[in-house]
Amino acid sequence: MFVRIFYIKLFTFTPESQSLKMILNRMKEEKFTFIKTDKKIVKLHFDSIAVIKGLGNYVQIITIENINHTYYKSLKDLIDVLPNEFMRVHNSFIVNLTNIDSIEDNHIIAKGNKITIGKTYKDCLTKAINKFVL
Repeated sequence: MFVRIFYIKLFTFTPESQSLKMILNRMKEEKFTFIKTDKKIVKLHFDSIAVIKGLGNYVQIITIENINHTYYKSLKDLIDVLPNEFMRVHNSFIVNLTNIDSIEDNHIIAKGNKITIGKTYKDCLTKAINKFVL
């Protein structure tokens, strides 16, 4: 009796996919990135990002200098590659925890931007903020 076993290889790690994975991991360690906005490529330091607002398939990146950059990427994809100091606090907003000025009731004030905290994100945000409370 002969038994044949067949299997399907779903994904192969090519040098291109490995390098993409390495680039995504390095992005989390870097202090800046480049984004393509308004037909140009702009260098953007993570420290200078105050708020990221979701606009469907686009995001609006608001810096601490109140400069807005529109970038083609969804919030879901973006949160995966951002450093750990970024946290999603609403279905439409990601904030940089280092640039939060104050938290009032259900709102975050980050460099002059008032953002509502979503109910599903409040517990996670509270835990993250409590690590820094004296």
